[in-house]
Amino acid sequence: MTISYDPPAFGHSQTKLAHCAQTLEGIGASGGALAKIKADYGVAHTNCIDVKLDVRSAPDLKEETQSQSTRRVEISSDRPLDPSVAREVKGSAGSKAPGTLAKSKSLPYMADTTLKRSEINIPGSKCLIYTQVSLANLTSYRVGGPAEWYIDPHSLSDLQQTVAWARSKGLAITVLGAGSNLLVSARGLPGLVVCTRNLRYTKFDQETSQVISGAGVPIARLARQVARQGWQGLEWAVGIPGTVGGAVVMNAGAHKSSIADILVSTQVLSQTGTTEKQGPSDLGYGYRTSVLQGGESLVTEATFQLQPVGDPVGVMATTNAHLKQRHATQPYHLPSCGSVFRNQEPYKAGWLIEQTGLKGYKIGGAQVSELHANFILNCGGATASDIFKLIGYVQEQVEQRWSIRLEPEVKIMGEF
Repeated sequence: MTISYDPPAFGHSQTKLAHCAQTLEGIGASGGALAKIKADYGVAHTNCIDVKLDVRSAPDLKEETQSQSTRRVEISSDRPLDPSVAREVKGSAGSKAPGTLAKSKSLPYMADTTLKRSEINIPGSKCLIYTQVSLANLTSYRVGGPAEWYIDPHSLSDLQQTVAWARSKGLAITVLGAGSNLLVSARGLPGLVVCTRNLRYTKFDQETSQVISGAGVPIARLARQVARQGWQGLEWAVGIPGTVGGAVVMNAGAHKSSIADILVSTQVLSQTGTTEKQGPSDLGYGYRTSVLQGGESLVTEATFQLQPVGDPVGVMATTNAHLKQRHATQPYHLPSCGSVFRNQEPYKAGWLIEQTGLKGYKIGGAQVSELHANFILNCGGATASDIFKLIGYVQEQVEQRWSIRLEPEVKIMGEF
């Protein structure tokens, strides 16, 4: 079947893709602001519903639709409507007649409808837990199989209820932020995947020059917010494609600065559902490491100490300069996880890879970047296996040449 999207289109470039119970196979632009999405799952009746589209998956549409605010989709097919789909999307007129669409409450926009899916409503929580949710569009590499169970809580209370449910079922919990430092196997992940992207709030304390941020806040966005306050200390983070929670866990850093330099405390949630505050001395910080990695505690928020200088223009200029430098030296045009390997002092991982002659080397759709050798790119159609094999090949070649075993910075998850 074909789904036609009529103008006007999306309001901004970072909105979620409402999947409308379809497995999206491709998207392209034609006839001005008309896009066609080919799907392999039919519904019974014609209907119109509001749709938000993530233009990161359709860069060719971004320019022509930037200034538009809404978009509607007409869906038609003579195939029967799956009852589980009817519960998930709702017609724009609110119709609940047999075969009409039912609007999703918090349906993950990356859901893979080729898999048998179901949902669970946890008592005491406003969020739904879904089964068999594809993680490909939740990771910056755009690869990965399904989560056995998936939830994206909007509050600490929801998160606590989620942890309690998972514990009662004996399920392992995997925390996902922006998915920018992960490589997920095509086999997916067992247990419950908790996405913290909706834990977004920021509180500025003008008296102490401290900022409290939810775990799901993009660290680059926080860097800009802090700069607009005229506070120094987070300029280096403007080019980091991760969340506050992920940055705290891995001690993210750049330009000779890191989270450990400015962290006052972090609030973590234990597997028993209790919260506690931990300071830098509790976290065992090292280069891109902390005791939170591989642990059972979940970061829910963090408090940072900044330095007020009363010059928002100057701080923003420094912030923009850091971003410009990163864009000039790192590939942002294709999916990647950021830096793949940790630096091996006194050598930089990128330098070792480049001197081994591996720039541009490809396995399948995965390639060592020509611009920065410590980046492995998804050049289109790469599989998780392609990327995993290329990581291993780079390790082998560098070790043969330099007798140094590169250690991945990217977190490799699932079975390969």
